[in-house]
Amino acid sequence: MADAAGLDDTVGRLGEKAVLARVLDALRGSSRAVVGPGDDAAVLAAPGGRVVVSTDTLVHGPDFRLAWSSGYDLGWKAAAVNLADIAAMGAAPVALFVALALPDATSVSFVEDLARGLRDACDALAPGCAVEGGDLTASDVLTIAVTAIGVPQGTPAVLRSGARPGDVLAVAGELGPAARGLALLFERFRDAAGVPIAVDVEALTAPERADLSAQLRPSPPIGLGIVAARAGATAMMDVSDGLLLDATRLAEASGVTLDLDLDLGPDLDDAALRGGEDHALLACFPRGAALPTGFVPIGRAEERAGAPVTIAGSPVTGHLGWDPHQDWDAGRG
Repeated sequence: MADAAGLDDTVGRLGEKAVLARVLDALRGSSRAVVGPGDDAAVLAAPGGRVVVSTDTLVHGPDFRLAWSSGYDLGWKAAAVNLADIAAMGAAPVALFVALALPDATSVSFVEDLARGLRDACDALAPGCAVEGGDLTASDVLTIAVTAIGVPQGTPAVLRSGARPGDVLAVAGELGPAARGLALLFERFRDAAGVPIAVDVEALTAPERADLSAQLRPSPPIGLGIVAARAGATAMMDVSDGLLLDATRLAEASGVTLDLDLDLGPDLDDAALRGGEDHALLACFPRGAALPTGFVPIGRAEERAGAPVTIAGSPVTGHLGWDPHQDWDAGRG
């Protein structure tokens, strides 16, 4: 609701109780919990007795810029990155818990849009998952912290540490567009002093818009995490920091070398290899097993004999992947 001067209410002016009421209204009864938002804690049913839990935080500065992201974008992205972590364990996301730390000057409509982004991302990427609670507090820096809850679907959770020599390395989802989208923001939408400015979508080509969307509103292949687990995936993880860096993490956890074959699958250019925030799924499958639909082969696991990741047998060197403290540095201002 706007005030008498036609200005949007702010978080500081409206107060926590009223803002929470607006957030819950924006979420529009999406809860599927036994006890959903509004009590001291939620109550969830956990079939099988085991749950998978992950937490991720987005902070203005190192993780996003308000000049480039709307409230809806941020809500969508905050949901998507957490849903991807649950999917990477081979589980089905069932609930998100969202803590918002907001400057007093934040407009209430921005917070409502953020809530709608959270709700719509859950509906689109993980139907049946919903925001079931959270917290709201004041802060000088806009911060969005999300805890995601998932439930394995008849298979054990898939870890990073299970890859074996001979396994096929495969990926599901896109690699590279989010990095290209970020580069586009840095190159085209900053002023002479390097300060981010609003994005002129009309000035972009269709491929540029797709890359920008991949950066601001990622759409990871959430459902394929369960598919991979049921197909016998031996190891899996979310590719959030670039293929080379995350493959290194998986290889080190499993004690193998992952050798990439750039001629096998998708075009693995530098943005795909070293970019970040695509949230594809990287998985290993037993040799000879049929890859589930949606996964394409990009290499294989070998006995560890040196570098954790190689390309056609040659060790990978130099910058491996996404580091928000370095890769956002050019946008500070």
